[in-house]
Amino acid sequence: MSSASSSVRRVAATVLAAGAIVSAAALPAAAHDGDRHQQQRPRVEISRVQADSPGREDRSNRSLNGEWVEIRNTTRNPVNLRGWTLRDSDGNRYRFDNVRIGGRDTIRIHSGIGRDTRTDLFQDRRDYVWDNRSDTATLRDDRGRTVDTKTWGRRR
Repeated sequence: MSSASSSVRRVAATVLAAGAIVSAAALPAAAHDGDRHQQQRPRVEISRVQADSPGREDRSNRSLNGEWVEIRNTTRNPVNLRGWTLRDSDGNRYRFDNVRIGGRDTIRIHSGIGRDTRTDLFQDRRDYVWDNRSDTATLRDDRGRTVDTKTWGRRR
């Protein structure tokens, strides 16, 4: 019986060792795939930009509000944007107050003056922010980390 039990122990040790090797090889790959997936799709993203307001650009409030940036929450859970910023290439900055964007919802940030609602926010500016030909919109979280960027045209 002694030789049979030592054979069982050897087989069990071999199976356990093989399982440990397979697990060790699979774990880093799975963790890496999760990181890559998270970087591919931000939780909150710049989904659309209307840099060239429709009609004549006469600096009227209507024309100013015709240019906007749309932000989308790609998750099912609401996200509080308090302290987040939206910037253009020239350094114009809009800072979000206590704004919650619902799960799978979008909000638009208009350049002109208006009354903030659940779906539309206003920068209360009297001049255009976004360059029609080329610019970059950058969304940063409350820690200053870049969450998403959207670039159009060619920068000089």
